[in-house]
Parts: sequence; structure tokens; C-alpha cells
Amino acid sequence: MCKHTAKARSDGAPLTHREKLRRLREILFANVVMAGEIPAPTGAERRLTRFLSDRFTECGLANISLDHAGNIAGMLPGRVGRRTLLVSAHLDKIWSETDDHTVSVGAGMMSGRGLADNSLGVAVLATLPLILEELEIDLDANLVLLGTTRSFGRGDLAGMRFFLENASHPIDAALCLEGIELGRLSYSSLGMARGEIHVAAGSGELDHSEDAGPGVAAILAGFIVALRRIEECESPTSRILVGSIEAGSGYSVAPRSGTLRFEIRSREAGHVARIGKEIAEMVATTSIGDGLSASLEMIAHRSPGDLGSDHPLVHHARETLELLGIESHVAPSVSELALLLDRGIPSLTLGITKGENRHSPSEAISLEPIFDGLAQIVSVLRFMDEGKPS
Repeated sequence: MCKHTAKARSDGAPLTHREKLRRLREILFANVVMAGEIPAPTGAERRLTRFLSDRFTECGLANISLDHAGNIAGMLPGRVGRRTLLVSAHLDKIWSETDDHTVSVGAGMMSGRGLADNSLGVAVLATLPLILEELEIDLDANLVLLGTTRSFGRGDLAGMRFFLENASHPIDAALCLEGIELGRLSYSSLGMARGEIHVAAGSGELDHSEDAGPGVAAILAGFIVALRRIEECESPTSRILVGSIEAGSGYSVAPRSGTLRFEIRSREAGHVARIGKEIAEMVATTSIGDGLSASLEMIAHRSPGDLGSDHPLVHHARETLELLGIESHVAPSVSELALLLDRGIPSLTLGITKGENRHSPSEAISLEPIFDGLAQIVSVLRFMDEGKPS
């Protein structure tokens, strides 16, 4: 059973906490390995949800619940309980259930699919009750620990969206945990829209003669060039990112279909909508020849938001990183933070450690900097508990 006693206070508390938390090294790293080796593609996070539920149960959290969106939540009741704080981590990974999720542990590193995004965040969420116990911290506010589902792609933050729409208590402040990068300080969200351009052949045979028009792959490549031209006409604060192109399976067989995935980002919501309209018109008016068709599907949208660089919560997070000897870097977000800011909830997204090769099979995280990341999280959480980020 996790126990919590008097709140510790010291100007150098993050430095002291960092050293004390090394005592949890084995438990934390075991949680990272277990979370890392559980497949959790978007929409199929149930096994990782069970892992987190088991950890919450072991620590005696109250009101452990699985909602209709598949989110798992547990509450650590506060001494006073008049306010409610939220710490969340998204459960889903970009990898399929059939991909190899073996975690390799080396000298000062762990490697494996999804460790940085976001198995480490999930493991820290699972260990947070023990972290507070080890530091003898008893919060005044209720603390909700939340693992959210359906963050990536077509999931469109459905887990966090459902939680906020159905929360039984208002959230006074929130933290979102991401595995990397330590020093990341996200307090604003970009306007964003994600789309997919689909090109497909009809039911007839494709013409492979030398006189045949451009095939599916060539049409998709042309759309990439067109997106680049649209971006070049925009302001420096707006971008069109091409995430992937899929078509074909070999050298000599013409693909019958293909998909181009892209994302529009801007600090101005109006810019995102205008660019999206321009792309839709471009797809609709592009002549691609007989036997082929093109269509556009928009699958996700975000509104821009900004807590403000002068907000007390941002100031405190910066000071904590400086005390720990970590350079902070501002990184606007398009993830769960966007929904929290849109509801006027003072919120940050923080990175936990250093890492490399994100979203590749050799994704890796550094182990020692994790304790800086934990000290940072605890410091910001205690500041939120004091009620200052109102």
C-alpha cells in the first residue's frame, strides 16, 4: 500500500528529490520494460490499460475506472480535496501488434519500439504514487492519474476528448507526460489539420504500355510537389508536413491505389482552414487521366492555444529546469495539451529523458537523465498543488 506523509519544502528540493528517487531505479525500469513490451496500437490499447490498472491497484489508488473510450484512471485523494490535478500519458504507440516489441537494456540506455513515445511516459505514470511516497509528499489537491487512448492519427485524441467531456470534477491544472525530450516545455498548441489524399484505379486493367499516363505513385508524387508549392506561398509560421506515402509492392506491378498523409500546422486557426480549403480545391481540380481518381479526407483538427510565456506555471517549470542544469526549449504541441488549453485549463507537456531515433525500430532512451525528468515533474506538480497556476 502506498503511503503519503508530510509535504517536504526546500529551495533546492528538485536536487534532493533527484537523488532520493534513484532508490526507485529497479521498480521504475521494470515498469518501463513491461510497458515497452506490451503492444498498444491506436484503438487496441487494452493490454497496456490492464498493466496500468494493475499498478494503480497495487498502490491503493481510489476510484480506479475504465471508461467507454478505454481510458484508465485512478485517483490519489488529497488532504483537502477542494481542487483536482491531472497527470496524463497517452497509451497508444504507432506500432502494430505484430511488430517486435522486445526491449533491450544496455549501458545507460534502453532501446525498443515505442519506448520514447510513449512507454516511458506510461511507466512514470504507473510509478508516480511510489515516487510521491518515497519523497514523503502528500498533496492537498486530489490527483487523477490518467492513461489515455486513441491519441495518434485517426484516433484524433478521442481518449482525452471523452475524458474531458465526462469528467466528474473540474480539472484545475494538468501535466501531460512524454518520454522525450528532457527540457521540452510545451505551453502552447498549434492550429492543426491532418488529411489523407487517396488515389485509386478503377476496376479495369491498368495500361502498362509506354503510352500510358502517369500511374498512382507518380500522381501521389505530383501532389507532394503541389503541397510544397502551397507551403512556399505561406507565412513562416505555417507549414505542410508530409508524413507518409504508400503505394505499390514491387518493381514491375503498377499499384492500384495509394495514400499520401499530411499535416497542416499554423499558429493561426484561420490559416489552417484556408490552407485546407486550397488543398481540397487542388485535389478536386487536378486532372489525373482516365481510370484513376483522387479524393481528400480530413481526419483531425486542433485549435491553437497558448498559456503564455509569462504564466506562473511556465516560469516555475523554467526555473526548475535551470536548477537541474537543463536547458529548456519551447515546443508547441498538437497532442492532448491542445484540448486542455482549449478548455482554459493551465497545462504543460513535459519530456522525461533524452532519446534518439523516435518512431524507428531502434528508438532508444537514456536512463540516467530520467531522474532529472522525475524531479522536474514532482516540482511542477507541487507548484500546481499550491494553487498558484490559477
